[in-house]
Amino acid sequence: MSARSAWRVVPRPKMTRFADLAMAEVPRLADDILREIRREYPHLPVVLNDSGEPMALVGIRRALEVFVQQIAHTEDRPRQHPEVFQEFGRGEGLHGRSLDSLQAIYRLGVRLAWRRLAEIGQLVDIPPPAMYELAEAGFEYLDVLVDQSVRGYAEAAARQAGERLRLQRKLLELLLVEHRTDRTDRADPADAIAERAARVGWALPERVAVGVLLRPAREAVAPAVGPDVLLDMETEQPRMVVPDPDAAGRPELLRRAMTGWAGAIGPPVPLVDAAKSLRWAEAAVRLMERGLLPGGEVLFCAEHTEALVLLQPEELLNDLARRTLAPLAHCGPAHGRRLAETLLAWLETRGGAPEVAARLGVHPQTVRYRLRQIRELWGDEIDDPDRRFELELVLRAQRLRGGISGPRAEGAA
Repeated sequence: MSARSAWRVVPRPKMTRFADLAMAEVPRLADDILREIRREYPHLPVVLNDSGEPMALVGIRRALEVFVQQIAHTEDRPRQHPEVFQEFGRGEGLHGRSLDSLQAIYRLGVRLAWRRLAEIGQLVDIPPPAMYELAEAGFEYLDVLVDQSVRGYAEAAARQAGERLRLQRKLLELLLVEHRTDRTDRADPADAIAERAARVGWALPERVAVGVLLRPAREAVAPAVGPDVLLDMETEQPRMVVPDPDAAGRPELLRRAMTGWAGAIGPPVPLVDAAKSLRWAEAAVRLMERGLLPGGEVLFCAEHTEALVLLQPEELLNDLARRTLAPLAHCGPAHGRRLAETLLAWLETRGGAPEVAARLGVHPQTVRYRLRQIRELWGDEIDDPDRRFELELVLRAQRLRGGISGPRAEGAA
C-alpha cells in the first residue's frame, strides 16, 4: 500500500475483525468458487492430490488464505504466492492446452471472492476507499497468480520440447545406422523405426534424403526447415532427414529455408537406407571443404553425381591415372596438358578434327597434329574400348580437380 493508503488508516480492530471473518469464510468460499467454476467449465479435469482432495480446491483455498493474511494483517501487498498455481500452468502445458481457459477461471474466482469480501467489508463497516484499494490489490494478486501459471506452463513447454528433441535424436540415430541386409535374427529395423517415429509423431515416408550442414557461425540459428524435417543441431556438422525429397517444390523450399547455410543433401533412398544417403552427403561436404565442389550453399548430391563418383575413390583413380596416362610422362607439363585436353575432347565427341577443334577452340590442323601424337604415344591401345573408357574416366576426374581445362566456346583463341 502507498504512504497515503486508505487501507492503512482503517482502525486496527476493524481490520482484525475483517480478517477474522474473511479467514473463517475461506473454506466455504473456496467450495463455492470451485462449484461455480465446474458449472461454467464442465470439462475441466479433476486432479486429486495425495490426500484425495481436488488440487483446484487446495489452490483456491490457499490463494484466499495468503491474500487475507498478508493484506488484512499487514501493510504490504502479498509477497508469497501458492506454488500450486505453477502446477496448474504445468498441467495445461503438459496436456497441450492453452492458458486462455485457465486465466478465465482465475478471473471468475476473483470476481466471486470479491463479492464475498465486499459483503464482509460492509458488515464490518470498512470505508469504501479502503475496499476499493483492497479490490485493486486483489486484481494485482490475480496478475501474480497468472504469472506463476505462465512460468509453470513455460517450464512444461521447455520440458516437452527437450523430450521431443531427445526422442528425435534417438530416431535420427536409428535411421542413420547402416542396416545389414543379411540379418539372421528376426528383428526388423523398420519396426523399431516405426515405433520411435510414432513417439515423436513423425509420419513415416517411403523415401528420405539425408543432409549434412556446415554452420555459418557457431551460434547460428537453426534453419527453418519445417516440422516434418528431422534436424539435429547438437553435432558439429548438423544433420537432417528430409522426408519425401522428390515431392513437388521440396528442393526449392529447402533452398529458401537454408539461406546462409552450406552443406549437402544426399540422394533420395528408401527409409531404411537413410545411412546410404548420409554417406554421400558426408562425401560431398568433404569435397566442398577441399574446394572441389562449390561452397557457400546447400548442394543436392543428385545434381553432382559425376563429381561424387569420380572424385570419391581418389587413391584408386590416382593409381589408374598413373598407369593409363604414363605415355604423357615425358611430354612436359604444358604440352602433356594440351594433349590430355585434346584426348578427352576426342573421347567425348567421338568425332573428327573439326568437332574436337570446335570443342577446344583451336584450329583443326592443330587437333590433327595432336591426335597423331596421341596415336604414336598409345599405339593400338587407343582403339581398345576398355582403355578408352579408363582414359575418359581419369581425364574427367582430372578436369573436375582443375588439372585440365574444360570445353571452350567455339571460335575462342
